[in-house]
Amino acid sequence: MKRYIVGGAVRDALLGRPVNDRDWVVVGSTPEAMVAAGYTPVGKDFPVFLHPQTHEEHALARTERKTAPGYRGFVVHADPAVTLEDDLRRRDLTINAIAQDEHGALIDPYDGRRDLEAKVLRHVSEAFAEDPVRILRLARFAARFHDFSVAPETMALVREMVEAGEVDALVPERVWQELATGLMEPKPSRMLQVLREGGALARLLPEVERLYGVPQPEAHHPEVDTGHHLELVLDQAAAMDAPLTVRFACLCHDLGKGTTRPDEWPRHIGHEGRSERLARALAARLKAPTEATELAAVVAREHTNIHRATELGPAALLRLIERCDAFRRPERFAQALLACEIDARGRLGLEQRDYPSRPLLTRAFEAAAALPTADVAAAAMARGAQGEAIAKAIHQARAQAIAAALACESGA
Repeated sequence: MKRYIVGGAVRDALLGRPVNDRDWVVVGSTPEAMVAAGYTPVGKDFPVFLHPQTHEEHALARTERKTAPGYRGFVVHADPAVTLEDDLRRRDLTINAIAQDEHGALIDPYDGRRDLEAKVLRHVSEAFAEDPVRILRLARFAARFHDFSVAPETMALVREMVEAGEVDALVPERVWQELATGLMEPKPSRMLQVLREGGALARLLPEVERLYGVPQPEAHHPEVDTGHHLELVLDQAAAMDAPLTVRFACLCHDLGKGTTRPDEWPRHIGHEGRSERLARALAARLKAPTEATELAAVVAREHTNIHRATELGPAALLRLIERCDAFRRPERFAQALLACEIDARGRLGLEQRDYPSRPLLTRAFEAAAALPTADVAAAAMARGAQGEAIAKAIHQARAQAIAAALACESGA
């Protein structure tokens, strides 16, 4: 029995990046021998074991045989005769197919170190084409290693896979998992670019694909193209270290512009409502978490109103705050404001622009939220108010609180 560190741990060490987790592959062993040596079995689909002391994952060297479309259509074969080279050959990219033995020696049968030095993402073998998840993994690795290029032969293979319908067999949960990981990488725009170049974006995220080639008013969008704007927004979200929910909202905020009739370009009147419907539909299709879905819907519907908050009076500001359900979901409201700031700054040459709407709405909300509504309600009931009249009294008092706070700040 021999064991080797494989995959990301070897790759990241060679790149001088932090190594947080180590995965091992074991050659020349059996499940029975692993258990006898004290390892704990945990794998469901193939033999994986936890080391008795370190608890690091150890997988038996294995090969796979394609039996059906999609990423689940495999039969896994693991026995002592499977070599390290056999195991590495089934991996996705050459940079992930480098192993290291217990003495530190590298085993690199597929020239992963060469591609690391050349900054190239290249598939290991034709086995890449058997698993459509590898298209998503390629795209998110492009978002992580954004100064790496994709080998032409790998992109050609991706196109063949898409044309063969392989991506259509992906289950929503796996698409969401890989998409979410890619959105959290340093350059999410590269994920969209790679998926689009390979033809997979139109299959997986057609709502996003439709944004490319759609113009916007140049006065507000120097980049003009809506797809380019989305890429800038996603990269701005990464630069501002936004959480996943905010990044997903950024992905969805302008989807309605892809459905504007060409004779209405470059304006997109009413795109907010269309964006909300498309965002909800996309989130449902991907089975995205509820918090991501609801934030995306709020941002899609209200982002243009939030952008023009400085033009609104206290009553209108309060109505906007209420539509965002800020009093019940203050954290979500804060994230919506962050997403809108990212949208405003995700424009060519405007990455450092000020965004006064966010602090303005934050102050307005804080003033309204600080109001002792129980006291206001009690006073209204003392005057004989009931039901909607009490709610109206609270609303008016909140608007007055916002007006007072903003007047005090301006010195009026």
